[in-house]
Amino acid sequence: MALHLSSSFPHNLCPDKLLSYSVSPSHILQLAQSLFSFPPKSLNHFHLKLGSLLLKPRFSLSSNLSLQDSVPQKSQIPDDEVTSSTKNYIWVNPKSPRASKFRQQSYDTRYNSLTKVAESVDSSNPTEIDVSMVLNELGENLLEQDAVIVLNNMKNPDTAVLALKYFLKKLKSSRDVILYNVTLKVFRKSRIHDGAEKVFDEMIQTGVKPDKITFSTLISCARLGGVPDKAIEWFEQMPHFGCEPDDVIKSAMIDAYARLGKNDTALSLYDQAKGENWRIDVATYSTLIKTYTALGDFHGAFKVFEDMKAVGMKPNLTVYNIILDVMGKAKRPWMVKTVYREMTRNGIAPNWPTYAALIRAYGKARYVEDASSIYKEVKGKGLELNVVLYNTLLSMCADIGYTDEAITIFEDMKRSETSQPDSWTYSSLITIYSSNGKVSEAESILGEMLEAGFEPNIFVLTSLIQCYGKANQIDDVLKTFDRLPDLGIIPDDRFWGCLLSVMNQTPKEELGKLVGCIKKANPKLGNVVKLLVEEGGVIEFKQETSELIDSISTDVRKAYCNVLIDLCVNLNQLDKACELLELGLSLEIYTAIQSKSQTQWALNLKSLSLGAALTALHIWISDLSKALDNGEDLPPLLGINTGHGKHNSEGLASVFAAHLKELNTPFHEASDKVGWFFTTKMLFMSPPIRGEYTWVDGTGDPSTTMELQEAHRLPLLLPIR
Repeated sequence: MALHLSSSFPHNLCPDKLLSYSVSPSHILQLAQSLFSFPPKSLNHFHLKLGSLLLKPRFSLSSNLSLQDSVPQKSQIPDDEVTSSTKNYIWVNPKSPRASKFRQQSYDTRYNSLTKVAESVDSSNPTEIDVSMVLNELGENLLEQDAVIVLNNMKNPDTAVLALKYFLKKLKSSRDVILYNVTLKVFRKSRIHDGAEKVFDEMIQTGVKPDKITFSTLISCARLGGVPDKAIEWFEQMPHFGCEPDDVIKSAMIDAYARLGKNDTALSLYDQAKGENWRIDVATYSTLIKTYTALGDFHGAFKVFEDMKAVGMKPNLTVYNIILDVMGKAKRPWMVKTVYREMTRNGIAPNWPTYAALIRAYGKARYVEDASSIYKEVKGKGLELNVVLYNTLLSMCADIGYTDEAITIFEDMKRSETSQPDSWTYSSLITIYSSNGKVSEAESILGEMLEAGFEPNIFVLTSLIQCYGKANQIDDVLKTFDRLPDLGIIPDDRFWGCLLSVMNQTPKEELGKLVGCIKKANPKLGNVVKLLVEEGGVIEFKQETSELIDSISTDVRKAYCNVLIDLCVNLNQLDKACELLELGLSLEIYTAIQSKSQTQWALNLKSLSLGAALTALHIWISDLSKALDNGEDLPPLLGINTGHGKHNSEGLASVFAAHLKELNTPFHEASDKVGWFFTTKMLFMSPPIRGEYTWVDGTGDPSTTMELQEAHRLPLLLPIR
């Protein structure tokens, strides 16, 4: 009871029915299984020629594409072969495990042979003759699915267009759009948008109507090719061809608009995407993070990162590197640490950009332990830093005063084959030595800098003046100052601020040298310091200082006020110190120094120099006394906040602790809040506290003390030198 394949096919297995099946292997397998599962009454025997039933794969031209390809219109098994000798056939029991094995072997063999053809076409000369010679091996009975498999596996766009031309001639299919789409995919792989555009133009000229997959492929090709404006053009053309974009295409447009700088449109689409649950790819999330960063919205950038994880999308290494860099720019090193821990916990190994982002973030935030740890890890892996990263680490060390660490990094840099020291490198080293008053070491680095061919810049000379000032080598300060015109350097506001700092460390008998030097090059500043040194009138001093402050940049005004108040205190001119502090408050150079609530009044001194902080302290205590005199009720708690200090043990808090004790005040350092000093209302009001402190001036002259105290209700200060 044998049944031969012939025209007596059951209606549900006729060739027309076969044509409706997808190229998908799963569809073909279902067809084959149905073929084997007919009851005996319909199929008594079935002869299967090995290799006669070809299973074709599904091809994805975009994230949501499945090319629908049909099997051939005519059976590839001639009747005379079906009835020929049984030596060429075997009967397969459809329930046998061998049936599925034979089917898979047949598919694998055919598919592998077609991928090899694709490789051959890729490597052939890009001429019609050479490409045709390779493709002729497919034989005369060429299937459309075979053409799709070959094109889908190709990588060379030059030969792909010739292969497309060959297949179009041979097949004369009514669904040429599929072949064009797969060819466009080859250009997408190569990120060659211009070539894809030419294929599209040819497609239109030959009357082939593009579909949604065509535009999806062109849009993704434009994105990968770095031409987002073209992606937008393709998107806007879709309605003209009756194509409606799906969520995937619209999500891709978020990336395109953002890359083109059309941020409002991109962010509006992103809001729509979140509301409608569009599928967004990793590249688009990455671009959105960059967009928010460019707008200065670091919170928004991090929110996109969190949104990405909330929908189950796993950040890749690129996204982690971007968000690490963003949080570094946002000056949130604690978030950098959190994200980096998450990244390593998820099994993603850091690369050079990761380490670069970490060093930048930790270095700029002065997270010295974290930065040093990353630096050691980088060196342990044999990776090289660039000059900018080396300089970031050295700048951190210069700010914190980590001399030994800086020297180690500097020596590593000099041994590097790719990152030799530049002028900024030497500047950081000179700054480190200068801040400690190490003249010989600073001069040695200056010598190396000159030998390397770098001229000292304004930063180097500023550091040297600071160094000579700390060592009380005033003549060397003047010599360095005299070098500026020869080097063509114009002193900036920071340079003058440094020179004022030097005056705070200079013996009074030598101040005249610096005053003359300053007055010659900067008359406004010279007039102010002259009035200080020569003890000019308070009104004239206030007027000259106000004009000086108006003439300098806003970012250095607080530094100028701080150092000038320090100079006033050191010269025992407390009335001028008070006038300067009041000037700073009126110009909002100093803000939020005092705060009041029902339970606590506080004095906030974190942004003040020592002299300015002491001046503010005594004015504040005077104000408290005035409040009591006027019958005003004080809160239960009074506090002074000096902050944590700046990277060293001699911060404001440590100096204040000694000063408050020496003045016999009721304020005591809090054990649970670093930098805070507290007293209660009762202690402040109790004798002998109020009005009976041992306030003294720098000379210890009680008469001077009492006169100034009466004038300003200000307990006088100890010199801060």
